[in-house]
Amino acid sequence: MEQIRQYFESEFRITPSDWEVFSSKLSRHVFPKKSKLLQMGKVENHLSFIEKGIVRLYIPLKDGELTFGFVFSGAFVSAYDSFLTQKPSEYVVETITDTVLWRLGHKELQEVYASSNIGNLIGRKASEELFLKKSKRELSLLRDSAEQRYLNLFDERPELLREIPLKYIASYIGVTPQALSRIRRRIS
Repeated sequence: MEQIRQYFESEFRITPSDWEVFSSKLSRHVFPKKSKLLQMGKVENHLSFIEKGIVRLYIPLKDGELTFGFVFSGAFVSAYDSFLTQKPSEYVVETITDTVLWRLGHKELQEVYASSNIGNLIGRKASEELFLKKSKRELSLLRDSAEQRYLNLFDERPELLREIPLKYIASYIGVTPQALSRIRRRIS
């Protein structure tokens, strides 16, 4: 919990009383790799902060999967559209590695909003972070080549890419595993 507290102190200058309200609603969960945090068709009821691990978001297809996001430690993760609307998710949220999450339920977040000065700021920051990741991804798909998308992902967290299977990376940048192998050979 110390990592999330440091994050909130650096981002929001959270007061001890606001931290007490917020932290009392958090629960720590440990998930082994390949755990489905949310199944497609289920409603997202958690906003989670990743203490340790990597999570991916993907759409199951008849002939495979389409990975559209990776979230690393020190960041929020959620099927946020489902969380906000309380409607079924159109995608899956799954751990890639052993993962530790600090989770806040939808109901508990509403209580934090109502009972602390910092609640709305925390909610806004989480929303902004998730929105910016989504926008960055969309722009990359529109303007960057698959090779550039691979290099961008490699620049973001190179130490963690060793833990992401190449088939997920290929799906994320929009190519087959074979095409990713060619990209990797070209740039090495």
